[in-house]
Amino acid sequence: MDKNERIAYERGTAELRKCNLRAHRLIQQYNHLLIEEESEQKEAIIRELFGSAGNNPSLEHNFHCDIGSNIHVGDYFYAGYNCTILDMATVRIGDNCMIGPNVGIYTAGHSIQPKDRNKSGYAIPIHIGNDVWIGGSSVILPGVTIGDNSVVAAGSVVTKDVPANVIVAGNPARKIKDIE
Repeated sequence: MDKNERIAYERGTAELRKCNLRAHRLIQQYNHLLIEEESEQKEAIIRELFGSAGNNPSLEHNFHCDIGSNIHVGDYFYAGYNCTILDMATVRIGDNCMIGPNVGIYTAGHSIQPKDRNKSGYAIPIHIGNDVWIGGSSVILPGVTIGDNSVVAAGSVVTKDVPANVIVAGNPARKIKDIE
C-alpha cells in the first residue's frame, strides 16, 4: 500500500461497529484498572487491543482509539495521559518512542463538502520511526511520517513528513533544529 493511499470507510456499518465495540471494551477495562494493578494485566490488555506490541509497552490512563488492531508499536513504547490514536488506517510506531500527555494521532479525515460528511470518511496511514519523542498536546495528522530520532515540540501540529534527526515545532510544525 502506498503510504499516502486513502482508505475509504462508511460510518455505522456492522463491521466497523463491531471493531469499535471491541476496542472500547478493552480500553474501558484498561482505563479502569487500579493504579496498583499488576503491570502484567495492563500489558495483556495492550497486547489484545493493539495489532502488535514489542517489549514493555506502556500507556497511562485515559487512552482512546478507534479500532486498536491497526496500531503497531515497537519495544519500550510509552504514551502519556489522555493519548488518542484514531486508527482507521495503520499507525506504526517504532522502538523507544515517547508520546507526551494529550497527544492526538489521527489517521482519519472527512470530506470538506458538507453533504454526507458525517456518514463516511477516509484514513491515511501514519508512520513514526524509532527513538521519536512527541511532546505534550501535539497533533499528528493523516499520512505523516516522522523520521528516526526526531522530536516534535510540545503543542505542535504536524501536517507534513518530518525527516530523521530534527526538532520540529509550531502550527504547522516546521524544522527548527538538527539533532547531531
